Amino acid sequence: MLNNIRVGSRLMLLSASLLLSLATGAQNKKIVVSGSVKFDYPDAKMQIIKQDGAVKSVVAEFDIDSNNNFRYEMEVKEAGVYTLDCKKWESIRFWAEDENVHVRFRGVDTAKIKIKNPAYYMIEKSGPKNELMNQINFEQHRNYQSMIALNQMLYRVKYLDDSSQKVATDAVFGFLNDDYSSRIAHLADVYHDRTSAVVLLNMLNEEKESARIEKIIASINKIDPQYPPLLKVLERQKADKENRERVKIGAVAPEFSFPSPDGKMFGPKNFRGKLLLIDFWASWCGPCRAEIPNLLDAYEKFKAQGVEFLSVSIDKGTKEWLKALEDENMPWPQVLAPNSGNELMQQYQFSGIPFIILIDRDGKIVAKNLRGEALAKAIENQLKK
Repeated sequence: MLNNIRVGSRLMLLSASLLLSLATGAQNKKIVVSGSVKFDYPDAKMQIIKQDGAVKSVVAEFDIDSNNNFRYEMEVKEAGVYTLDCKKWESIRFWAEDENVHVRFRGVDTAKIKIKNPAYYMIEKSGPKNELMNQINFEQHRNYQSMIALNQMLYRVKYLDDSSQKVATDAVFGFLNDDYSSRIAHLADVYHDRTSAVVLLNMLNEEKESARIEKIIASINKIDPQYPPLLKVLERQKADKENRERVKIGAVAPEFSFPSPDGKMFGPKNFRGKLLLIDFWASWCGPCRAEIPNLLDAYEKFKAQGVEFLSVSIDKGTKEWLKALEDENMPWPQVLAPNSGNELMQQYQFSGIPFIILIDRDGKIVAKNLRGEALAKAIENQLKK
C-alpha cells in the first residue's frame, strides 16, 4: 500500500512543478490521429473525447473524406487517455502525448448485426506508449467477452436453488477477477518503463500490488520527476482513500438524493430510524437481475418488521431502466443516479454491481457486499439488536 507520507511529499513536488510549467507557458505537443472507416454513417462525426473522473468532454470533432479516410492534427494540452469515437458506433482508447495514432474502423455496418459483442480494434504502428494501450484494450475486451459468457451461464443456472446458484456464480466471478488481475499485473511487469503506465495505477489492487505500483512510479519519475498525469493519479488515489474511510463498516452512509419514476426524491436520510437495504444495480447487469429474486424474498420476509429497501440504478438512460422495473416488479422505492452513477461509485467506493449494503437505524453502514443467503442473515442479525 502506498505510504501516506511519501504520497504527500510527491504531491507537493508535483504540484509545484505543475504550477511552474503553467507559469512558463510550456508549448503543447501535436500528434496526428488518422485512419479509415469502411462503412460511413453520415449522420455523425468522428470525435476525440477526454474523460476526467465523471466528466466527459469532446476535445475535437471532424469527419472522414470522400475516400472514407480521416486525419486530424491534435494539440495535446494534457497527456493522458483519450477516446477516439467512430461516429457513435465504435471507439478505441489511446494515449495522447507524443505518438501518432492510426486506426482502421469497420463503421456502421458492424451495428447492423444484432449482437452485443463489440469488435476489438488496435492502434496500428503504435509507439511504446500506445503499445501498452493496445494490450490494455485487448485485456478489457477479453474480460468483457468473458462477462457476456458469464451472463449466459447465469441464465442457465437461474433455476438452481439460491445456495447452489451463489456457489456457481461466485466461483466463476472469482476465476474471472483473478485471471484479469493477473494479466494486468503482467502488463505492469512488462510495460512499467513508459509514461502511459500511469493508466495501470488505477487498475492494480493497491494492497496486493504495492510493489508493482511503486515500480511504475519510480520508472515514471526517472523519465520525468515532475510528470503531471502522475500527480493527478496520486491526488485521486488520496481522495479514494478518504472515501473508503467514509464507507467503512461503522461509518455513517454518505448522503444522496435521486428521483424515482414519479419524481419523488429518495436517499438514506428518508429512512433514518429504520433498517435500510440499498441495492446498487443496472438493467444491463446479469448478476444484478439474478439477485432480484433474493431481494424480493427478503422484502416479503422482513417488510412487516419495518425493514426498508431502496434500489439505486446506474443505468445510462431511463428507457432501459423503466423497462427493467416493469419486468422485475420490485415494490420498494426505485431511483436513478445521474451520470451513470460515476460520482456515486466514487462516493461509495464500488466498481462492480450488484453492490448491496445494509444501513442501521442510526444511518451507519453495518454490512456490505451482500448476496444470496448472506443478505437475509445480515438483516436478521440487526433485528436481534
